[in-house]
Amino acid sequence: MSDEAALPAGALPLSQRLTVKILFSFISFLLLALAAIGATLLLSWQLEGGAAAINDAGSLRMRTYQLGLQLRQVEQDPARAVQLSANLGRFEQTLQRLEQGDPARPLLVPRRADILAELDEVRTHWSVRMRPLLLSSAEQTLNRTVRGDAFEREIEPFVGKIDTLVRDIEQHNARKTEWLRLCQTLLATLAVLGTVALIYLMFLIVIRPLERLHLGIQRLASGDFSSRVPVETHDEFGEVAAGFNDMAGRLAEANATLEFQVEAKTAKLTEKNRELSLLYEIAAFLNRPATLEELSQGFLERVSAAFAADGGAVRLSDTPHGMLFLVAQHGLPAGLSEREHCLPLGECVCGEAAASGETRIETFTAGDGRFDCQREGFVVVSSFAISSQARLLGVYHLHFRQPRIFTRQQRQLLETLGQHLAAALDNQRLAATARELAVLEERNLVAQGLHDSIAQGLSFLNLQTQMLEDALRRDDREALAESLGQIQAGVQESYDDVRELLTNFRASLAAEDLFSAVDAILERFRRQTGLRVEVQREGDGAPLSPDQQLQVLFILQESLSNVRKHARASRVVVRIEDERDLLLTVRDDGVGFDAQEVAQRPSGHFGLSIMQERAQRAGAELTIGPAAPYGTQVVVRLAQRDRLSA
Repeated sequence: MSDEAALPAGALPLSQRLTVKILFSFISFLLLALAAIGATLLLSWQLEGGAAAINDAGSLRMRTYQLGLQLRQVEQDPARAVQLSANLGRFEQTLQRLEQGDPARPLLVPRRADILAELDEVRTHWSVRMRPLLLSSAEQTLNRTVRGDAFEREIEPFVGKIDTLVRDIEQHNARKTEWLRLCQTLLATLAVLGTVALIYLMFLIVIRPLERLHLGIQRLASGDFSSRVPVETHDEFGEVAAGFNDMAGRLAEANATLEFQVEAKTAKLTEKNRELSLLYEIAAFLNRPATLEELSQGFLERVSAAFAADGGAVRLSDTPHGMLFLVAQHGLPAGLSEREHCLPLGECVCGEAAASGETRIETFTAGDGRFDCQREGFVVVSSFAISSQARLLGVYHLHFRQPRIFTRQQRQLLETLGQHLAAALDNQRLAATARELAVLEERNLVAQGLHDSIAQGLSFLNLQTQMLEDALRRDDREALAESLGQIQAGVQESYDDVRELLTNFRASLAAEDLFSAVDAILERFRRQTGLRVEVQREGDGAPLSPDQQLQVLFILQESLSNVRKHARASRVVVRIEDERDLLLTVRDDGVGFDAQEVAQRPSGHFGLSIMQERAQRAGAELTIGPAAPYGTQVVVRLAQRDRLSA
């Protein structure tokens, strides 16, 4: 294919563009048609002007005879002189129009020299001979001195000159008429020939190339990839034909190598599916609950099997001490695992890869036995970072006893797998930290509960013991008996507090749903205290999350504990409204308490602070105040926006 045919359409020279050829053809035809039409229009205008000139020139003859007649009439009736004068003026005007022409009519005397000379001769004869003679004859006639016979004798020669002028103009118009007919015939011939020429031209430059392209496309569609279209021109159709030939060649080439391409694409898709399957398998495994060693070992075994590695290891870094620790290995000799159980960063191939944090593939050459893994028979050792959020957690290695080359996609896959392992290890550490924090928080709450119950009881027992010692020294039997009774009551109350705390924790953790847990707590409270408990329920909202339910139950238990210890109540009402919001109300008919007095105590009241902390953990709002007409009311409100479903 030539360079010109390979050019884009915008780069073709103007002379070779199909649009220019078509426009040139149509414009040429249009110009010829306009020229022929213009010629016929000019001839028609000239003929119309000549006809008007013949008419006016012919009227000069009539007016000449009319002037002679009117001159005779003036002899009989002098009043006719006015008509003579008017007719004379009209004659002058007609002659002047013939000389000057009148485009508005139109009127035009042919611009031929002999006709113009004849018109000039008529004008001269009139001005020099006829007009003076007419004026003098009319004056003599009016004076009745002589008759106007002299003017009558000049009429015939003058009319003869006018006849000659009219005859020549008529002959000229006849020739112009013949020319007009010839132009019209030529115009009709041009229309027929131009139409035939344009049709033939369109066939040559448009229809025939399109038919060839259509034939080539049909042959190509039928499977004949050797089909080609001749490139005969260098216009747009030439470019299309060249492009078609190029496309046909590419299709022929593609068809010849189609089987190979299908196999290559299939192999590529198989490899991609294998990578995705491995990613899914590793991700699913890393999401299972397992220890750090189990995660590392399972990860290593799956990756080694996928890449046919002869051995492998997972090492985690201790950055503050600059060490690498082996946490999992697969296929490594026992001696090698023992020797490299703990490596400094930057030492050996594994330590160097961990120090750089980058992928490293080391291929050992024969005779070079610097590294232990090489001496054990491994030829290739590849190292990939275990990193999460730009933080290096360690490296994992794949060992091969045969030469191995990794493609770019395989390296990216192994690096991604390392990031997945790092994320799993991070999640495991975060989960352990969260569990530790939860244990610490519960320990803090238990400690506060112990202080609020048992510690106060022990303080009371310590005071009673001192009073007992004092009674013994004084040998005061009555004070001694009173102190022993107080001590026995304090020990029993402390025992009840410890049993209540343990029972509350067990019941809260074992409860299946909120209402069942509340029923269990209230039933136990009835047995312990013998108080009358009324339960009111309304609504059936979505289940709470385990943590929120646990905190709400702890608040209920603490409220009931305060009723048992301090309220001296006879009746307790527990109301649960479980709609969009959760509303828990605990109301007793006891003595109540002064919230301001409790807040001003040096140590406060740990039971109330524990309830506030648990409400904050659940995202709820806790309100404690007097109940109408007496007693205490505890209200827990968990809004819908803060409510978490189980």
